[in-house]
Amino acid sequence: MQEESDKDKKYDLEKRLIDFAVRIMDLVETIENTRAGNHIAGQLIRCGTSPAPNYGEAQSAESRNDFIHKIKIVLKELRETKIWLQIIHRKRITKSGSQTESLIVECDELISIFVASIKTAEKNKRSTKRKA
Repeated sequence: MQEESDKDKKYDLEKRLIDFAVRIMDLVETIENTRAGNHIAGQLIRCGTSPAPNYGEAQSAESRNDFIHKIKIVLKELRETKIWLQIIHRKRITKSGSQTESLIVECDELISIFVASIKTAEKNKRSTKRKA
């Protein structure tokens, strides 16, 4: 079996974030048309679709610090998304309970990936400083 290149891994994470955004949009379309539902839908569509383009921006970071900053924004948006998903799941303002549960699981996995990525980038930044 052939190992994935860094480019393939990057694409897979980018694709995964895009798929996540599309799934968030699908869920938003099922949220009840109430005052609370509309508010939550608006919040979720903003934070749930922003990790993908923010990750794209991180790929063009101008420095290691810029990369870390942009990845932290991705993580921040994912954490906010998870909270909104949990509110939706608890309040049951959509008929797609299983869809919400699977999005929470995916969001958790993405959060773990970005926490690890930030730790690695910060560690590499420190080791680069020591060598200089």
